[in-house]
This record gives sequence, structure tokens and C-alpha cells, in this order.
Amino acid sequence: MPSYGGQALIEGVLMRGQHAVAAAMRTPDGTIHLETEPLTGIYKSRWIKIPFLRGSLALWDAMGLGMRFLTRAANLQSPEEEQLKGKDIWLSVGIAMLIAVALFFAGPAGLAQLLDRFVPLPHIVSSLIEGVIRLAFVLGYIWAVGKMPDIARVFAYHGAEHKTINAYEDGAELTPDNVLRYSLEHPRCGTAFLLTLVIVSVILFTLLGPMSAGMRILTRIILIPVLAGIAYEYTRWTANHIDHPVVKFLIRPNLALQHLTTREPDRSMVEVAIAAFTKMREQESYYNNSSQLHP
Repeated sequence: MPSYGGQALIEGVLMRGQHAVAAAMRTPDGTIHLETEPLTGIYKSRWIKIPFLRGSLALWDAMGLGMRFLTRAANLQSPEEEQLKGKDIWLSVGIAMLIAVALFFAGPAGLAQLLDRFVPLPHIVSSLIEGVIRLAFVLGYIWAVGKMPDIARVFAYHGAEHKTINAYEDGAELTPDNVLRYSLEHPRCGTAFLLTLVIVSVILFTLLGPMSAGMRILTRIILIPVLAGIAYEYTRWTANHIDHPVVKFLIRPNLALQHLTTREPDRSMVEVAIAAFTKMREQESYYNNSSQLHP
């Protein structure tokens, strides 16, 4: 069975297949607005097939895809004079990325290095402490933003997306009543990537050995694409072997983390998720049939 991915939007859900993406967004008047587009560019290039490199490429392109539809979703909720432009969103994302790098990578490294000055520790212990600080920052950040009403609503749409895909993969009819009965957890959720990246960072940075404070912080920043590549391959491997008992055990922490990034959706949110998934499936069928007619 092909794997499907999703992403919560402002009052909407984005569903991605192998050939196309579809978004369903709730408008202020209560109707559901649908948009679709084929997946092109990096998704169809030979670079996306290269292990470790494809992780960073796919994440970067997925972020661009998400930002485009996030802008459209936000503009559906806003009056014309408050409409967002793509450059505004990208500026906000750029600032957010700089803050994230400082908070989740440079910050923990700096704190661990500062602790070493007062309490000299073996390198492996210092790296472990740095990893614990990084994990605490990630979990604390997700928990804190999840308390904001607007973000909590986005997390509920995330839950609707998970429930819809779970229902489909179980062979259930996609009705709101059926979908609402399914779990918020899904093994292919991108949240798993975050936890995996933190764990990989502990291992990789421990292997690098002791270094100066400046070099320690610099390596944490420049090696982010390497960490992303390794984490992506691991999450891809677990998704492809999800039925193995060992893999089921390994992904338990990832599934537990999803309770921070999802909320129980209401019926209207599930309706949006079903609309997005159904439209995406229609597009997938169209492109699959087209490829068979024109090999």
C-alpha cells in the first residue's frame, strides 16, 4: 500500500501522495475550499533517490510546499487588507529557523560547555547532558506553543489528518463517525523525525570527541543537514518495517511524542481532513492512469 503524508494548516489539512498534493481549507462561511497541484521538481528528480541526501532535500521542498498552502489557508481566513504575501511568510520562517538553530542546537551546546568549566566531566557525559538539554528544549517548546489556542487548533487538525489516514489504511469507510473512532497516533508522522534527530545528535556529537567552545557550537550548526539525513533514513526504514516487533518497540517513544503535537479533532475538522484525503486520492488515480496510458 502506498504511504501518504499530511500536514495541518490554519483551519485546514494538506495531504500528499506520490504524484499530487491536495489541501482542504475551511472558509469563514463554513464551506470547504479545495486546491490541488502535482508534485514536481525535487519529488521527481534523481536526487530524491540518493540516501541521506534525499532527507534534507525532501524536508526543504516539503517546507516550501507547506508554506505555499499555509499562506493560502491564512489568507482565506483574513480580510483582503490583511492578506499575507509569500515573502512575509518566508521572512517569518527564516527568523523562526534562526531562533530554532540557536535554541535547539547552539544553546544546548553552549550550556553544556559552560557546565564543563565549573564541573569538568568526561566527554561522553557532557555530550549526554547536551542531548538531554536539547530534548528538554524541544519538548518544552512544543508543550508551550501547544497551550496557545490557535496552535492547539492546528494540532487538532493534525489529529484529524492522522485519524483519516489510519481509517483509510484499516479499510474503513471515510465518514466522520468512522474516522473519529481511530487513534491520534500514526507511525509515519513527521513528529518522529524530531525525536530521532535529537537521539542521532547525541551519538554523532559524542563520536566527534572533545573540542573548544566555538568549534563545539559551530559543528552543531553546520552538521544539521547530516543529522537530518540520518534521521530521515531511520524514520523511513521504520515506516517500511512497521510490522516487525522490534520496530514496533523502537517507535514507541515517537508515538508517545505525538500526544504533544496532536489534539482530538471535532467533527468539522475531520470533514476537512476527509475532503483533502479524498481529493488527493482522486488526483493519484488520475496520474496513475495517465502514466499507464502514456508510458
